Amino acid sequence: MNIFIWLWLGAIVLFGVAEVVTEGMVSIWFVAGSLAALFTCMSGWALGGLTPGATQVLVFAVVSAAALVLTRPLVRRFMTRPHIPTNLDRVLGMVAKVTEPVDNNRASGSVYVDGKTWTARSADGSVIPAGTQVIVQKIEGVKLLVQYSEKVEVTK
Repeated sequence: MNIFIWLWLGAIVLFGVAEVVTEGMVSIWFVAGSLAALFTCMSGWALGGLTPGATQVLVFAVVSAAALVLTRPLVRRFMTRPHIPTNLDRVLGMVAKVTEPVDNNRASGSVYVDGKTWTARSADGSVIPAGTQVIVQKIEGVKLLVQYSEKVEVTK
């Protein structure tokens, strides 16, 4: 049996396993190229003055590249997941009241916003005293990153 048949079967398995264990579509195109090269090998076809092995490698490269070029934009569109805001995102941009002084160095601070008390950290690293109104800039895990502003305006 031709050694190239085993080579292309191994490539199909290798690229197939790589596709299964990775999160994104990264090697499915090489599976298609390997399949085309396997069929070329089994048919014994050789292009022009090329050897059968060189023809198989050329078929592998052309089919892999064509599959990549033709399907990558479609795959990218289906693999990209839109950001779906959660109910917690609604506090972004809201005005909060500091209930415990916010001090990043002491890892302390809390704010009251939207009817709930949250652990808070200062977005710019400044210490913010209790009773101050701040704007929620970002959510990191269960902590709000807040920033003091002299002109606090309600945005939501």
